[in-house]
Amino acid sequence: MGAGGAAGSVGAGAIAAAKALEIIREEHRTLAAVLHGLKFMVQEIRSGQAPADFELFRAMVYYIDAYPERMHHPKEEQFLFRLLRARTSSADALLDDLRREHEAGDQAIRHLERKLLAYEHGTPFEAFGDAADAYVETYFNHMRKEERQVFALAEQWLTVADWAEVGAAFAENRDPQSGPDAAEFRALFSRIVNLAPPPIGVGPLFPRRKNA
Repeated sequence: MGAGGAAGSVGAGAIAAAKALEIIREEHRTLAAVLHGLKFMVQEIRSGQAPADFELFRAMVYYIDAYPERMHHPKEEQFLFRLLRARTSSADALLDDLRREHEAGDQAIRHLERKLLAYEHGTPFEAFGDAADAYVETYFNHMRKEERQVFALAEQWLTVADWAEVGAAFAENRDPQSGPDAAEFRALFSRIVNLAPPPIGVGPLFPRRKNA
């Protein structure tokens, strides 16, 4: 292959990677918006600025449970992680950690659901508030690993064909005709936005950590 062909291949790979990663980042931003909203509402209640809104909390907790488990994490595992493992072993330890975090996430959200139910039935707020804060911080740390480490490795190792496969898989989440759950989650996200009081917004994807 001549220099022009090699450059064209690299350029095509970069374009395909950018398109696929933007879809995944968009999903992260949507999840981050709900996580920010959960953290904000917990802070408002803790500071005495707002009463508990259990309908809103239930919608938020359901969203951050069901959306990753049914749509986001499976596609990360089946496409992005699988293809990266096929191209290099250098990411194996990191991907193993992320798979374990995906698995642990189910137990963590069940814990949060139990704390919310107990709070609705009269348990003091702090047990739920602390569980929500811990869950949000853990999830942001998880997304940091993916965006700062996995994405960089994927850009280094995946081929144009790999990126096309990843992009096509995640693009289905945008199309209600391709993914029946996508429309449900878009409607649920809209409901959360409509339920949440101002000034809840997306803001930075990752909150600044105290020691950062």
